[in-house]
Amino acid sequence: MLKFLIFCTLAVAINAEIAEEEDVLVLKKSNFDEALQAHPNILVEFYAPWCGHCKALAPEYAKAAGMLKAESSDIRLAKVDATEETELAQEYGVRGYPTIKFFKGGDKESPKEYSAGRQADDIVNWLKKRTGPAVATLNEVTDAESLIADNEVAVIGFFKDAESAGAQAYEKAAQAIDDIPFAKTSSDAIYSKFEVSKDSVVLFKKFDEGRNTFDGELTKEALQSFVKANQLPLVIEFTEQTAPKIFGGEIKSHILMFLPKAASDFQDKMDQFKKAAEGFKGQILFIFIDSDIDDNQRILEFFGLKKEECPAIRLITLEDEMTKYKPESDAITAESITQFCKLFTEGKLKPHLMSQDIPKDWDKNPVKVLVGKNFEEVAFNPSTNVFVEFYAPWCGHCKQLAPIWEKLGEKYKDSADTIVAKMDSTANEIEAVKVHSFPTLKFFPAGEERKVIDYNGERTLEGFTKFLESGGKEGGAPAGDDDDDLEPEDLEDVEDDSDSEDGTDDDGHDEL
Repeated sequence: MLKFLIFCTLAVAINAEIAEEEDVLVLKKSNFDEALQAHPNILVEFYAPWCGHCKALAPEYAKAAGMLKAESSDIRLAKVDATEETELAQEYGVRGYPTIKFFKGGDKESPKEYSAGRQADDIVNWLKKRTGPAVATLNEVTDAESLIADNEVAVIGFFKDAESAGAQAYEKAAQAIDDIPFAKTSSDAIYSKFEVSKDSVVLFKKFDEGRNTFDGELTKEALQSFVKANQLPLVIEFTEQTAPKIFGGEIKSHILMFLPKAASDFQDKMDQFKKAAEGFKGQILFIFIDSDIDDNQRILEFFGLKKEECPAIRLITLEDEMTKYKPESDAITAESITQFCKLFTEGKLKPHLMSQDIPKDWDKNPVKVLVGKNFEEVAFNPSTNVFVEFYAPWCGHCKQLAPIWEKLGEKYKDSADTIVAKMDSTANEIEAVKVHSFPTLKFFPAGEERKVIDYNGERTLEGFTKFLESGGKEGGAPAGDDDDDLEPEDLEDVEDDSDSEDGTDDDGHDEL
């Protein structure tokens, strides 16, 4: 009995050491293991105090923690200041913020990466899916009504025989989708309440049509496609919270409408945009971006737009490469948008490549200025070696590199066969080079082969000189070996340089 009392006293002391902020446990190296022992299922956010994404997540994260605590759930949410607890951050491979990991059953060796949205409901639903049955059973009408009322989107399978092939396919589909609650019922009262006359699957949502009924063969794949096609609004606004759903979804073709919410004709244009969206459900994601919001200015810049040029429409594909398209007409009507999307789906559109006009004095200074319109003739001139920095005006690493690049240009300003150049890749695009991070350094050696060699060496005058004198061998790497490529879903990071205090990440690149 004495040993038991001592054990209980120690357990209370351990728990007392773990502070809480808005129902979120505050973890450090000193109490991390104890927290995993005390709470078998715990979601941990590794954050940085200055990180914009982390600040946006904080209220939703706290709300989710409160929701679970109110239910007396054994699931807890916690956070770690990764800038202070550097050992923990390194141990769990934290490279960007926020990084969120789920520790199940006290297992600290192989936590699972959190993969759903950044709203409280998304977090809670994902965690419940990870710790409980994929499909809840509904026996009472009030249970079904509560499920629908408490969630933005919920799916109910109506099956008289829970062991039928359709019910089993439904179960498998539910297991594969983390961010939406799934339930099933065989109750006659629930069938009657929701006017369901035969076995089927219904998606309930608090927007657009309100509900969608599955019509087709009940297979895992077909049900997954049905849910993914209907779980988002016809038009979704781009925000910190919706970004993971936008970029994490299976629809990789996105049409964007840049429009200030304060515009007098906002609702009219939104109605036109939404009307066009009805014809491309499951094919193209329709996204609205408020062009007046400061955090969205980098996105406008990415598409070569300024606030005063809005409203505007652009389309982008996020497959192997990010390819942009621009409509010929500036009109924002359901007819013009539908026609634009139809040409895209039929493969009849050419990519839109931005370019500034050629500066009159582009070759006046030691470092030559390239734009889309003169890049081809300069970089692929068979008689010259051309070393190009692809930069962004806002990029911290580019600013650090600038004086060294100027010195390199000065060193080769009188060379007959070597040119040092730069190109603003936020305003200029070329088909031959896809720029995924800043700065990107590429060498175009003389010759007819149109070779492109990546520079991966030290960013010093000596390193650049050795590279050029060796013909692109010292510090170079074959094109395509760049490890800093940006994945399509990371486009959401254009709105916030949240990888470090100066907007740069640890690998010496600023991502798009």
